[in-house]
Amino acid sequence: PAMSFRHNDSMAELGFQIRPQLDPKQYRLRVNAGRVKRTDESYYIPDVMVFPTSLAKEFRDRPDVLEVYEAPLPFVAEGWSPSTGDYDVDSKLPEYQRRGDFEIWRLHPFERTVTAWRRRPDGTYDELQFAGGKIQLHALPNVVVDLDALFTTVDR
Repeated sequence: PAMSFRHNDSMAELGFQIRPQLDPKQYRLRVNAGRVKRTDESYYIPDVMVFPTSLAKEFRDRPDVLEVYEAPLPFVAEGWSPSTGDYDVDSKLPEYQRRGDFEIWRLHPFERTVTAWRRRPDGTYDELQFAGGKIQLHALPNVVVDLDALFTTVDR
């Protein structure tokens, strides 16, 4: 579906903030590129995702194998857009939770908010709302996202 400038820009800016904070020996980032396994025959392409580098071993040097991650990921984000907003919450969010992804974001570039779902040890999720400030990622404690800086950049 067609995405707005704010959707695309906010997802790119989120990736730009996270990437320099990751140790590439341990983690990699994808912006609208990697795939997460949904069923045996389909997958989702998150707007932003972080995965452990070790998960790429099976297809890193294989041009004949699609990059699809089955294991739970530490971070997955979707940007809200008018064309996919309901679908992301109604379809993708439950699937990311079923997969066991550790932190799931829905970033709303027009409202300048983030809704985060963070996995608890018992498998349930806490839902948190953020409207600015610096947010330390749940499964990546050395990574901080500055929402004020992200939204200021997107507003320019």
